[in-house]
Amino acid sequence: MRSQPDRLRPDSSQETSDRHELVNRTPATAFELIVIGASLGGLRALEVILSGLQPNFPAAIAIAQHRHRHQDANLAAFLQHESPLPLVEAEDKQAIVAGHIYLAPADYHLLIEPGHFALSTEAPVTYARPSIDVLFESAANAYAERVIGVILTGASSDGAQGLAKIESYGGLAVVQDPSTAENRTMPNAAIAATRAAKILPLRMIAPFLVGFFASRSEWRGEG
Repeated sequence: MRSQPDRLRPDSSQETSDRHELVNRTPATAFELIVIGASLGGLRALEVILSGLQPNFPAAIAIAQHRHRHQDANLAAFLQHESPLPLVEAEDKQAIVAGHIYLAPADYHLLIEPGHFALSTEAPVTYARPSIDVLFESAANAYAERVIGVILTGASSDGAQGLAKIESYGGLAVVQDPSTAENRTMPNAAIAATRAAKILPLRMIAPFLVGFFASRSEWRGEG
């Protein structure tokens, strides 16, 4: 049975301003976690991205897709059909394992803690539970420069603040090109909130991620 802890949203002010001036970037092989946020139109976008991954993909992936409490009960099974990697709904205290994909359960915030997940029944953030900002901010707090954040199509600004935090902590920010999004609002908000996000058409995101890890080269923050 899934436990229901009432955990607080990560405090985005708890880190000092020098983290925002981080200039030393991390080799691709040191990135451990990818967090993905999507809302309206996200199911199609996730299908495209997950189907483009490889069975030996080396990083763990956590996904927050906006959905209603009683909607898409079989979403994990649907996405697993498209994914070459094992995909499950995340459980509280579940270990984060490389090469696995974890989906935020409906009506729960999904938070990242060092080495494992936490679930929260705290109030919705930006009208959403799961909230993309909660996932992304907690990932930045726990993994700092070892995180890649990806914002996809959506009709709200959820995720923009979290992606900016990932970038400021030395992680990599990736945003779906708004011209390829079913709804541009979320990608536009993410682009406005970040300084050097990688903006890619939907069908280029998976090849970029696969190539990023395969190259074993250092990302230097070029847009």
